[in-house]
Amino acid sequence: MGFDFQHMMELWPDISKAFGETLYMIGISLSIAIVVGLPLGIVLFVTDRGLFLENRLVKTVLGFVVNMVRSIPFIILLVALIPLTKLLVNSTIGPAAASVSLSVAAIPFFARIVETSLREIDKGVIEAAVAVGATPWMIIKDVLLPEAKTGIVQGITITIISLVAYSAMAGVVGGGGIGDLAIRFGYYRYDNTIMIVTVIILIVLVQILQQLGDWTSKAIDKR
Repeated sequence: MGFDFQHMMELWPDISKAFGETLYMIGISLSIAIVVGLPLGIVLFVTDRGLFLENRLVKTVLGFVVNMVRSIPFIILLVALIPLTKLLVNSTIGPAAASVSLSVAAIPFFARIVETSLREIDKGVIEAAVAVGATPWMIIKDVLLPEAKTGIVQGITITIISLVAYSAMAGVVGGGGIGDLAIRFGYYRYDNTIMIVTVIILIVLVQILQQLGDWTSKAIDKR
């Protein structure tokens, strides 16, 4: 069975629903990743050796937790977080449930990107701010974030694209979205039309997101 346009149109409501669920999952998990991952990445940077909030214990503990979560394959993380998912959303299937695992995976991923972006800042700029008596909050707000904004925006783009891939994987355990549609129709029913359509949708979505990320990054880069 090849590509059947009429069959695709018959399933279009299911495809549209799955696409909406994918955007829903990505939106929630990205928002949580930014809200939690951004400050986490900042803390990882400013507590490092030689920085103005140096703290070996905090740096070691947070670094270990971040590395531990990042080292777990996402499919295993999905299963391992079932009790937490059940507790938070009272369900283990559907887009809301999948968003829990996606968020947990995205937070340390984005935090490391933020930390890396901050490391690219000229240390002299930070030392100058410390020398004039700027408080840690002022340095973070007025020096670190403005200087690293281009890298952080690029990091958001990378995180979104990773979440697209992870959200498709969440379909394996009934997470909803494009991946769930591909598994239920494309894999179990040997429906090549759905498989082709879902792959095309994911490719187009990633291309659009990458272009938007690149454009935004260039727009805010005043160097």
